[in-house]
Parts: sequence; C-alpha cells; structure tokens
Amino acid sequence: MYCSSMRFRLLAFGMLAAFALVAYGGPVRADSGPAPYLDPQLSVEDRVDDLLDRMSLDDKLGQMTQPERRYVTPEEITRYRLGSVLSSGGSAPSPNTPESWADMYDGLQKAALAGPLRIPMMYGVDAVHGDNNMVGATIFPHNIGLGASRDPALVREIGAATAAEMAGTGVDWDFAPCLCVVRNDRWGRTYESFGEVPELPTVMTTLIDGLQGDELGGPGSVLATAKHYVGDGGTDGGDDRGDTRISEKELRAVHLPPFRAAVNRGVGSVMVSYSSWNGLKMHQNKYLITDVLKDELGFKGFVVSDYNGIDEIDGKRGFSEDEVASAINAGIDMVMVPTEWRRFIDYLRTAVKDGDVPMSRIDDANRRILTKKFQLGLFEHPMADRAYLKTVGSPAHRKLARKAVAESQVLLKNEDDVLPLDSDDKVFVAGRSADDIGMQSGGWTITWQGEPGPITPGTTILDGIRKAADSSAAVTYSKDGSGIDKSYDAAIAVVGETPYAEYHGDLTGDMGLDADDLKTIDRLHASGVPVIVVLVSGRPLDIAAELPDWDALVASWLPGTEGAGVADVLYGDTAPTGRLPVTWMREAAQEPINKGDGKKPLFPFGYGLTYDD
Repeated sequence: MYCSSMRFRLLAFGMLAAFALVAYGGPVRADSGPAPYLDPQLSVEDRVDDLLDRMSLDDKLGQMTQPERRYVTPEEITRYRLGSVLSSGGSAPSPNTPESWADMYDGLQKAALAGPLRIPMMYGVDAVHGDNNMVGATIFPHNIGLGASRDPALVREIGAATAAEMAGTGVDWDFAPCLCVVRNDRWGRTYESFGEVPELPTVMTTLIDGLQGDELGGPGSVLATAKHYVGDGGTDGGDDRGDTRISEKELRAVHLPPFRAAVNRGVGSVMVSYSSWNGLKMHQNKYLITDVLKDELGFKGFVVSDYNGIDEIDGKRGFSEDEVASAINAGIDMVMVPTEWRRFIDYLRTAVKDGDVPMSRIDDANRRILTKKFQLGLFEHPMADRAYLKTVGSPAHRKLARKAVAESQVLLKNEDDVLPLDSDDKVFVAGRSADDIGMQSGGWTITWQGEPGPITPGTTILDGIRKAADSSAAVTYSKDGSGIDKSYDAAIAVVGETPYAEYHGDLTGDMGLDADDLKTIDRLHASGVPVIVVLVSGRPLDIAAELPDWDALVASWLPGTEGAGVADVLYGDTAPTGRLPVTWMREAAQEPINKGDGKKPLFPFGYGLTYDD
C-alpha cells in the first residue's frame, strides 16, 4: 500500500512539475522526470545542493544581483537570471494601488520563472512602519515611538500586520527592522531606532517574529532584514554614513546585542551599514561580516548591501572592480546595485575568472540566498497571494495602529492637570501638524523623504480630537493660531518637524522648533488659555527655553496614519504609559547625551508621566 501510494505521489508530482516546467521553460531530465530541486518533499539542503550543481556562473552571478525596478525590464530579469528586484523609497507602480503592486510583482516573477532553471526572484521594499510605499496601507508609528511603548508583543503584531499587507501584493522581502542603537539625536535616522540603549532594540526584535511568522514560508510570511550592521547609530556627530569611532568592546556592548538577538530569532537577511568603524567601511569589513556575524553569531541567512553601498568603499563616485571583489570577499552575498547592475555582473565575473573572488565564496552566497527562497516556499507559490489584499488598510490593522499610537505617547509635562481634557471642553487647535497625514507620518511614507499633505488615507490628529470631543463641544482649528480668545478651555498646538529621511535629516546646528511653530504657540499663549503642546517629531528637540510657557507637553513622535491614538491620550480614553526611549537634551550643545553619561538632561531616559502623577 505504501509503495503504491508513493508511486502515485511521485507520478502526480511529476505530471504537475512537467506542466509547470513546460509553461516556464524549466529543466526536465532525460527521463522526463522533474529535477530534484523542484520536489518539495526533499529537504531544503538537498534541493539547494541539486540546484547549485545545475547552475552556471551566469546563473550564480544573477542571483547575487538586485537592481531597482525602474532600471530593469522583465526581459532582462529572464536573460540575466536576476535573483531579486527592489523598490527604493517612493518607487511604485502607477497607479499606486495594492492591485497594481500585485500585477507588477506577478509580471516580474513570471520573467524570473522563464529563466532556464525557473528560479523565482525575491522583491524587496523598505516597509519600515507598515507597507509604507503603498497608498492605502496602514502606517504605524516609527520605531522611536514603538520604543516608547515598551511593548514587544505589540511590535510583533505590527510585524504580522505589515507582512499580511505585503503578502497581498506579492512583495516577500522587507528591509526591516532597523536595529540601530541611536547615540546622537542629530542623526537623521534617529526615528528609525527603538532607543539609545541596546536593550530596547533587542527586545523589539519581536518584529522579526511578526514578519516571518512562526515558520518562514507560512501564511503571510515575508523575509525580515536586520539593519544596518553594525554601529550606524554611533557615528561621530550623528553623521549618517559617518564613522563610528569606538573600541571593539563598546561596539560589542552597545551596537551588537540587537543583531545577536535577531540571529537567534532566525532573521533571514542582514543589511550592511553605509557607515564605517574606525575608518573602515562596513561594506568591506570581513572581520565583522564574516568572522563575527556569520561565524561567531552563527548567522545562516544572507547578507545584502545597502543601496549603492559598495560605491562608497573607496570614497569615490561609482564602483570599481576592486570594490566589488572587496565587498563579496568581505561576506556580502547580494548586492543592491540599482542602476549599474550589468556592470556589477561583469566586474564580478571578471573577478571570479581572475581568481580575485574564489568560486567557493560565490557558491556560499548562492547557497544562502537559495536556502531562503526555498524556505519562503517561492518555488511552489511564486505569485502574489491576493487573498491578503483585503488586509491592506483594514479596520483591524488601523485599530492596531491606533493602539500603538496611544501606547507611544509620552506625557512630559502636565501643570495643574490640564490633561486629560473633558469631552465637553471648548478646545482651540493649531499647528502645521494638526491636520496633516504627511507631517504626522514622517519620512519613508509613500515617498522616500515623505512630504506634507493628504498623501495617503488616514485620520489626522485634528480628526481624532474632533471625534473624541462631544458632538456639542466646540473644536476650532486655525493652522497659525490666529483667532483664539479667552473663551476656550484649552489650546492644543500640534507642531514639530517637516518630514525627512536618513542623511537629509542630519542636524549640525540648531535643533529647535520651526519659527512658524514658535509663533503659533506664542499666539496661543498670549490668549491666556492653557497651552498643550503635542510635539510631532522624529527625535527630541531643543525646547527647554520655551517649556515654562507651556502647560503640558506630549511627545507624539511620528504616529502614522491613525491620529486618533493621540486624541485617545489627550482625552484620557487611554492613559499615557509611554516612556522616553532616548534622553531628552537640555540644550542642543549637549548632544550626544545618553543614559549614564553624567550629563544633566531636561528629561532622563525612561521618563514619562501618567495622569496619576
């Protein structure tokens, strides 16, 4: 009975595989049976071994190459056997809808499957606070807000929700989470960090569990990426892509622990940082990539470069053959080379033929990449799972995001218990960020740098306030604060930073509020009405001089599309429980300022009031 059923299973598998192979032009053995690597009943290790034996050098080089979608055609994906494609920040199909994403993905995947060996591609995006490239997706708080929540279980749920919204579009690889430990708030990526001490990013590696699921390849599972390895949050002066000038002991104590935790959770990929460690670019640091990450920590996934990351090894524009060889020999397995990917392939081919990159390194890189593709189930289920499209921006996900927003709010000042507001209070609302989804979502939202305006569906903070107040209560809004009088019970100024991402957001001088924001607050204060400042920002700002004139201060961070979560705390429907994930400077000159460094802050790490205080 067993033998008979086994023969039937093999026959059935052979018929299905033969159909698929004919459709995509894939490999068939001389006996017309399927290649063993296409048999899902075999172990992943055996399938990888079989596939590697069949791959030419061109096949292997293609798997190690990741172009940007705008600079590659489906025909080129097939011809060059490309292993992956990415969307950089703001790179999206037109129209930017979930269905268009799924159509784009399936079209490119069909091109990959048309290659000689029918190897599926992976598609990568920076879904760093929800599937944030896609209009209509649920946008969660940026990491700094989640760090304030101190809620790893919530972060895992956010990872799962993000993965589900990605899965509906087919996108199967997320360049998240960022596990940087931010040590200088001048850094333009401060908001991508969960906090300034290693313990916070370490416990928030639960996001990996949410993204990848209980088992990689299960329902709604996408590949997670721990980034940016390693020390990017510790650069001198908070300079993005700068130099982290610290001892190995400090690097291991402060910056390595979150990556150790990520490896222990089985993270599928690790992205290398643009930054340097004591003058040596991370993209060529074999000791940290191969000796520490792969050998010491036991990382079994694959290492990917950052966007054009190998270009910066020698400090000159573009990349050379020496830079390609240096990066691959350092242990980078896949190279994100958005535009000049053909030249990368040519350089790497030459380096292999000249003996500058050993074939064993090429095989190791391919083994790591292919292993994750098999584990993701891409050989069996390569196309978008459109059943998940209904999850995009779903009520359940927006409810989760609203909860995350509420948990991330940090109450820093509350004179005379001006908060929480009563639902029947007459309230005046002002500020650039009060009625603006783009402002409250920050960078990495629809576009790379983000931008003000109604860029995607959601609930602004003003919307949330209006819904929290009684229908009979007066809620007046004036962007610049004009028109307020003494009749109001309270004034809320929602102010903060204009959206930015990474090095564009680096600050070298002043770290205070925008002049228009200060004028708005001054108008409110001059009325004699109690002033509540809601600060929408990606980091602490220099506000010590102005703080005495404010009755209350709430650090709202960058809450995303569900502004009602801010109102939930302002009106007391949810108690404030957030605590500072970073130390709040007394003045900009104190930066860098961190827990335990002896400097006197305005608010210490971990500070946060409740309504009982």
